Amino acid sequence: MPASELGEAKDEQKTRVIVIVIVAVTAAIISGVLLIAYLICKSRTKFREKMENNVIIDRRIKSEREDLELPLFDLATIEKATDNFSSNNKLGEGGFGPVYKGTLIDGQEIAIKRLSQSSRQGLNEFINEVILIAKLQHRNLVRLLGCCIQGEEKMLIYEYMANKSLDSFIFDQAKGKILPWSKRFHIINGIARGLLYLHEDSRLRIIHRDLKASNVLLDSDMNPKISDFGLARIFERNQTEGNTNRVVGTYGYMAPEYAIDGLFSVKSDVFSFGMLLLEIVSGKKNRGFYHPNHSLNLIGHAWKLWREGRPLELIDVYSDNSWTLPEMLRCIHVSLLCVQQVPEDRPNMSSVVMMLGSESLLPEPREPGFLIGKNSLGVDSSSSKHQSSSTNEISITQLEAR
Repeated sequence: MPASELGEAKDEQKTRVIVIVIVAVTAAIISGVLLIAYLICKSRTKFREKMENNVIIDRRIKSEREDLELPLFDLATIEKATDNFSSNNKLGEGGFGPVYKGTLIDGQEIAIKRLSQSSRQGLNEFINEVILIAKLQHRNLVRLLGCCIQGEEKMLIYEYMANKSLDSFIFDQAKGKILPWSKRFHIINGIARGLLYLHEDSRLRIIHRDLKASNVLLDSDMNPKISDFGLARIFERNQTEGNTNRVVGTYGYMAPEYAIDGLFSVKSDVFSFGMLLLEIVSGKKNRGFYHPNHSLNLIGHAWKLWREGRPLELIDVYSDNSWTLPEMLRCIHVSLLCVQQVPEDRPNMSSVVMMLGSESLLPEPREPGFLIGKNSLGVDSSSSKHQSSSTNEISITQLEAR
């Protein structure tokens, strides 16, 4: 190739490389500018939404606070009480946000729920708790002492519960030994009365929707108090059922009609209470329950023992006093009535409270909901699905005979 043509080829190649580099750099710059613009726009939108949400929540809470005469704590007081939200004072954390222990100047101990800045669900729960729990007063419901609304900080201040939550006792072998049956039965009755107040005795009819062991707090005398009303719903007095497309709560405690179809009512709370009652009696969690001889969950295990006439085997090893057995057996019986598959078959809480406190003959339970395991129940399940529960010849009256 002549030298002149070779030079022209090299020039064309250099020009091509330069053009490619310029195009690539220009594209990168444009992409970067567009990305920065998008991020700025998104950030401004989020900031605007956050400010709008802050205005809405401030107005609603301040309106409720004025109507209910709910005390308003200033941020400086809360920061001093918690040692500036020290990790040493942190009690736990949920969907709402972290919870801290605090001590006021006068020595009063308090629990502070601090709304997480990133929790959209927490914002809704915050409003819900202020609107609901401030209007409710009962010895078995945790008491709201006030709130703190300052800038982006939004907090709820509760009475401090020295023994924390029920799950820390009943699912812990060491702590479970210091919770004898007499105290467990006292706790069961207290939870039942608190739930009865929500359903029938308060000026509002409240469906809790998230009753579970971790939402039952214990004071210094081991008195139970239902907490966490972020997911609760208000019912009209003539309303019997609600429906939602957004199922919230804790699997393992949800009633079948709520978990599957989004239907909730007082009977869905009754199911949760029955599940909690089984856990208190057995000392075992429903979720993650393991038995070496079968793959049933806790409900399935309890139902199997009941049908076979061996309900005593469900009882935790924390008590060997024979005089307490009738109460334990009655609690197992009541729990199985509460977790029945069909909501109409379950008792209401007023009946539950009466059944727990009397020695009257109880109806036989029908097949529970969520009677599941890794394998099917086989004969037990198929034979009981459409039968009357009279196949179990055991009754509380017979078991209580001395």
